[in-house]
Amino acid sequence: MKIAELAPLMNEMSKEKMMAHIEEFSRWTKHAGTEGELESLKYVEREMQAYGYETQLILHDAYISLPGEARVDALGESFGCIAHSFSRSSGPDGTTGRLVYAGIGRPQDYEGLNVSGCVVLLEGIANPAATLEANRQGAIGQIHISPHEYVHEMCISAVWGSPGDDQVGILPKSVVVTVPLETGQRLKQAIADNKTVDVALFAEVDTGWRKTPILVADYIRPGADRDDPFVLYTGHHDTWYYGVMDNGGANATMLEVSRLCVQRADLWERSLRVIYWSGHSQGRYSSSSWYADHHWEELERRALVHVNVDSTGGLGNTVVGDTTAASELAELAQEALSTQAGQDFTGRRMERAGDQSFWGIGVPAIFGNMSEQPAKPGSSNASAAVFGGQNRLGHGTGWWWHTPHDTGDKIDADILDRDTRIYQYTVWRLLTDQVLPLDYAAYAREALATLKRYEEQAGGKLSLAPLTERAQELEERADRLNAAIRTQGEESGKAAALLNGCLKELSRVLVPLDYTYGDRFGHDPALKQHSLPALSDMPRLGGLDPDSDEFKFLASRLIRERNRAAVSLRDAIAVIDQYFQKG
Repeated sequence: MKIAELAPLMNEMSKEKMMAHIEEFSRWTKHAGTEGELESLKYVEREMQAYGYETQLILHDAYISLPGEARVDALGESFGCIAHSFSRSSGPDGTTGRLVYAGIGRPQDYEGLNVSGCVVLLEGIANPAATLEANRQGAIGQIHISPHEYVHEMCISAVWGSPGDDQVGILPKSVVVTVPLETGQRLKQAIADNKTVDVALFAEVDTGWRKTPILVADYIRPGADRDDPFVLYTGHHDTWYYGVMDNGGANATMLEVSRLCVQRADLWERSLRVIYWSGHSQGRYSSSSWYADHHWEELERRALVHVNVDSTGGLGNTVVGDTTAASELAELAQEALSTQAGQDFTGRRMERAGDQSFWGIGVPAIFGNMSEQPAKPGSSNASAAVFGGQNRLGHGTGWWWHTPHDTGDKIDADILDRDTRIYQYTVWRLLTDQVLPLDYAAYAREALATLKRYEEQAGGKLSLAPLTERAQELEERADRLNAAIRTQGEESGKAAALLNGCLKELSRVLVPLDYTYGDRFGHDPALKQHSLPALSDMPRLGGLDPDSDEFKFLASRLIRERNRAAVSLRDAIAVIDQYFQKG
């Protein structure tokens, strides 16, 4: 651990340089595949080259959806609204139907309703889950009610990345718009007054294939070959409108950390790859998924940890404790937050969001959205619906998120500096620790707690004993591995290499178990995901009759998933055993 050498770099961190980047990012709207995005990215490329990085600007095909003009005609008036990325276009005559209120759009909200051929009125921010359910119910349109006067751009496709031919059928099939709170309340009240409310939705959405850019910047540590393992440090460059916080702040953070770290590349134990994505906002992570697909084997061989940066430096975004990290990286997250921000990490797991396209490959991840507004009871913040709501310290990134108001005045230089120091500490540790700071005993404890909870919620109707026993074995082995890491000593390069090899092999086995449904080469949908997701339907068994078809169908699938998990845990235990046999 070379923390003493970090202090001089921290002293050189420059708010002035970061705010100069912010000023530059304020010049461009950066929608995916547009000229403004490319010109802004060329500025980033010039900066990275000036720091000594070798850069490559890739243009690739991506399925992108750019919303245009929209309106709602109802109650004899025309109301302003926005259409959403991957909404269907209405055509010039509009999409017309009876308006039906359906809560927040969950399956239970449709009980007793027939919305086939109707437009549904839904509370809250537009999202893929609500769109999928509305499509299943036969709705031809959705009107979402914003929680306040601002309307927030959203991508509503559940398809992660550009769709394959087997995924086209689950793209949104309806016209989807959002109206301000006041408009939504008027429409809702009209329905409550037992009126038949007919609406017409008008939306122009440009969806299709276009070339989008990825900027890859590599710095190979001195003396290493070009196949050297690397830390993957990424964030998206495309935005909604000017997107100066989301994601200009993050890009400024990425540039400054990249600048500082190379000044002491002589201390690195591994190399650094920095990537700026397109297609995050209007392509559902199309660039990061494309990169994973087209560089799969290289990433499996070389990528060690993925550090993601999103929305740093936002005005009033004082809370960082609710950021996210994989359990094996939670201790590093705690250290970074406590030393650089004086806050404790609450332990939130990574969300199925934020260009996390590398879990199938087996790359553990730390951070995504970093800082948030402090939670205020009763206050409205649409972005909190995306980042999670209940029992949280943070409450989203600000009312301007995903609106034209995300401009340079929404950046606080001091908060940007604080957030960037968190990333500087984290990336420095990952680059310079002789042994990667990955704790698979913590992973095993979290997995064990999840398995026990699932079994309890299932009412004991399906035993997970084979898994809990192996999770306990994994914890014991990983504790022994941690002890070996603590005692191997800085002077032992060969011992460190063996330990790092063991940790990488563990990640390739265990990350897919905790963060995918089992397919290492595909991309799971952009929907909420729980720990050990392939087993996350276990609690449903608790409410089912064991003699019912539904129970037996579900149990059949879960038994297969239990087998998959058992083999993964077995293989992880074997990786650690093989390390000690070599030692």
